[in-house]
Amino acid sequence: MQGFDIHGWTGKEGVTGKFKFLTCSIVSDDIPQKIPLISVPVFLGDYKSYAVTHCLSLIKPYIGNIELILFDRGFYDKDLMYELIKSNYPFLIFVPKQKDKRELLYPLDKEEHIAIIWDYELNKNKTKYQFEAYLTFLKRIYDEKSDKEYDWVFATNVEEVALSNIIQTYKKRWRIETQFRVQDDALIKCKSKEMKVRYFLFMFEQMLQTQWVCFYKDEVSFKEFLIEMHKVCKTIVANPKRSYGKHAKT
Repeated sequence: MQGFDIHGWTGKEGVTGKFKFLTCSIVSDDIPQKIPLISVPVFLGDYKSYAVTHCLSLIKPYIGNIELILFDRGFYDKDLMYELIKSNYPFLIFVPKQKDKRELLYPLDKEEHIAIIWDYELNKNKTKYQFEAYLTFLKRIYDEKSDKEYDWVFATNVEEVALSNIIQTYKKRWRIETQFRVQDDALIKCKSKEMKVRYFLFMFEQMLQTQWVCFYKDEVSFKEFLIEMHKVCKTIVANPKRSYGKHAKT
């Protein structure tokens, strides 16, 4: 029995469950790296709409106006879009292939795109809700990284975003995925099934990465930074009196 903290997993490499954490990070042209603002545990049965809007309500007083929220395909959810629209949060979501009305792409020419208003119906709490959002369809867009062409679909509630250079706007989110891979260099091996322990370790990893981004990124790689931090910590542990005694006398 894994409880309500651990989400079932595939069993690959012996892993049958994982903890999940939802992170909101700054994405800005002025800040080329991921700066996490808040991370919260996601429990079994949690609604995406509640988890996301809860995080947004906590960070908004500190960051002020939110120009656009970028989501990956795992967040294409009618309940989430409805709650974001109701709360006047502007969003851009990558729509999964199996849910994107892809048949509408075929009349388009290569690298052509169109934006249409799509009507949604949400059944929630025994009530039906109607709302609208823009779906932007892009046909055979070339991706340099994979050297392939893709048909992409995005959902947004902002007309200007739907009609503008939507790929360049969404690409800003990709740096978050890159920085999560960088964060994995600080992964702390732990077999504890206690959520508080795993949450603390995840937050500690993010704190280390943010410290590196803000103060040391131009000097050393993140892995080198971690190695130097490890050396410093070992020195302090091995010589606690010498390390702190000098500060105590000054």
